[in-house]
Amino acid sequence: MELEQLLKKFKEKDALAFEQLYEMYYKNILGVVFNIVRDNDVAEEVTQDVFMKAWNNADSYNAKKGRFFTWMLNIARNAAIDKTRSKEFNKKSKNLDAEIFVDILQDNVSLDNRTDAIGIKAFVNKLADTCKKLIDLLYFKGYTQKEASESLEIPIGTVKTRNRNCLSNLRTMIE
Repeated sequence: MELEQLLKKFKEKDALAFEQLYEMYYKNILGVVFNIVRDNDVAEEVTQDVFMKAWNNADSYNAKKGRFFTWMLNIARNAAIDKTRSKEFNKKSKNLDAEIFVDILQDNVSLDNRTDAIGIKAFVNKLADTCKKLIDLLYFKGYTQKEASESLEIPIGTVKTRNRNCLSNLRTMIE
């Protein structure tokens, strides 16, 4: 079937015409949408919406103003931009899925193995218990000074002073 006839039937709400146009343009529209939203699932969703908008607004297409594909691209582009501006999309992109991080750190043992590649843990173990705990939290587990203060239940000033003293002792030991 020629494109003109297909478009005429599409405007008449012929489901077969819709299916054929969908088959013809789906991948191209999906590609355009993906380039804007940069998420496969969102791109699929927006592309479906684009085809539904085209179906519902088929009467507004005018062949004298441009090609059907260009009309569809404009709908797709606008829908994708609208999606990226939505609160839902912005919220989703700020909140990373926890599944991403599942395999990064399985337990403290694997963490210790990774952070002790240069053998510094042996020197840290020779320090006083207060230093061991503090250095473990700050340098091996990545706590901030505030978090270490809360975890050890000591003032942040004490954390800073002990950290400075412990690092000084460690430097002396290594040299």
